[in-house]
Amino acid sequence: MPGNTYSTSEAKARFSEVLRQVRAGTTVTVTYRGKPVAEIRPIEPRPRTIEERLDQLERSGELVRSREPRAPLRPVAHIPGALERFLADRNR
Repeated sequence: MPGNTYSTSEAKARFSEVLRQVRAGTTVTVTYRGKPVAEIRPIEPRPRTIEERLDQLERSGELVRSREPRAPLRPVAHIPGALERFLADRNR
């Protein structure tokens, strides 16, 4: 058995061993008829805030943040009573 690769039947028979490896930080590959079909890997800790999530996405290359300062959000249009009319229509 080369490295951390198990056939489906080996992974099933040695599941506790596979989980010990994953808990130790190792990614394990499972094969079916010699072809990789799955990876069992440690779960990354979930970010607690939106800023942590944005940092995580930026580190992984999935997000590129704008370098320009953000302007405050402002309403596109102000129509008096629009919210009340919307809510009234929605509740009909």
